[in-house]
Amino acid sequence: MKTFMDENFLLETKTAQDLYHNHAAKMPIIDYHCHLVPKMVADDHKFKSITEIWLGGDHYKWRAMRTNGVNERFCTGNDTSDWEKFEKWAETVPYTMRNPLYHWTHLELRTAFGINEIVSPKTAREIFDACNEKLTKPEYSARGLMRRYNVQVVCTTDDPVDTLEHHISTRESGFEIKMLPTWRPDKAMAVESPANFRAYIEKLAEVSGVTISAFDDVVEALRKRHKFFEEQGCKLSDHGIEEFYAEDYTEAEIKAIFNKVYGGATLTKEEILKFKSAMLIIFGEMDAETGWTQQFHYGAIRDNNSKMFNQLGPDTGFDSIGEFNTAKAMSKYFNKLNSAGKLTKTILYNLNPCANEVIATMIGNFQDGSTAGKMQFGSGWWFLDQKNGMEKQMNALSVLGLLSRFVGMLTDSRSFLSYPRHEYFRRTLCNLLGNDVESGQLPASEIDFIGQMTENISYYNAKNFFRF
Repeated sequence: MKTFMDENFLLETKTAQDLYHNHAAKMPIIDYHCHLVPKMVADDHKFKSITEIWLGGDHYKWRAMRTNGVNERFCTGNDTSDWEKFEKWAETVPYTMRNPLYHWTHLELRTAFGINEIVSPKTAREIFDACNEKLTKPEYSARGLMRRYNVQVVCTTDDPVDTLEHHISTRESGFEIKMLPTWRPDKAMAVESPANFRAYIEKLAEVSGVTISAFDDVVEALRKRHKFFEEQGCKLSDHGIEEFYAEDYTEAEIKAIFNKVYGGATLTKEEILKFKSAMLIIFGEMDAETGWTQQFHYGAIRDNNSKMFNQLGPDTGFDSIGEFNTAKAMSKYFNKLNSAGKLTKTILYNLNPCANEVIATMIGNFQDGSTAGKMQFGSGWWFLDQKNGMEKQMNALSVLGLLSRFVGMLTDSRSFLSYPRHEYFRRTLCNLLGNDVESGQLPASEIDFIGQMTENISYYNAKNFFRF
């Protein structure tokens, strides 16, 4: 019987262990997609308790607690103490066995705080007090934790109207870890609500200095903000979409649709799809002109529980995997950009694992030899960023593409304690490769190349791909 989460956790063979300890483990972290709050990095935020850093904003844990019968006030309520919330989480942890939360919880405790105790009601108070004592130390601030995990670069997720003031002040402070913005223009194409869209466009006009009265003005304002993001070191865009949009449209139609929605009228479904299609093309063209990498996260059904959405807002744990027939639209979108010479480096993340092979073959259609792995199948995302999901993603990529050119893992998290997800990924990667060597599916004589391949996927591929 193996010891729970020892130094060879997830590493089933001697070769897997060697690949991890001698190659993957020593690599720095490039977290090229996350949702950290830039102000917390700029201010070098000090956390008041383990509850703040561990449970604040973590909808993964909130979903588990709700499922375990925990009242909402202990998840998102304002009338409960940090200890009461932590106590309820500790009561839930034993029931998360076989859920990735069980592994993440203990991996974070061990790597951040040096605590090897199993979380349970019996150990809750001891762990709570020990973590809180360490959080008072300078090395447990926001920046201190980034240093602890050997982070080199983080790319946050930012709206075109954001000032990026915290990125600027962080850079000017001399902080040695790069914090770069990522362009996330979803609101510029969110025309489902005319009132919200108009309010956003008015804000865009204000920050860009462009008077907006027509569609061409919107594009000009976005281009000015795109240029500003580029000046602040931005190298990636990101788009959170339900599905790909690739409707046929004319410029005249898009201008008329903009006038209609900006004037407060509700659009038809066809008009919404045409507008989104036009905006995705414009965004893709902008990214190609600056050499950015565009990312697409697609396939989620968000805010399913309208009662809780009205009470708590978005990103609170009421989203799920969706089913969309999007392959043809995806192909049409990429083909249109590619035909115009405007298809930039691209990463695709699917939320439904049934699309793994769809994406793994789709990216092969648009590889052009200009950049190794120009079209990327992104790492397991959201509900798939666990061992089973990672293995399925890497196996599909291996069979239908080149795993060796994969740019690897990211946290996609708001938490400064989520960096062990890189370790979790690297251990899973090394286990796959190590098992293949020991079963004779990969040649042991090429172990040096396989070791370098492990380092590349863990770090160097991302460093070179994004030119960090």
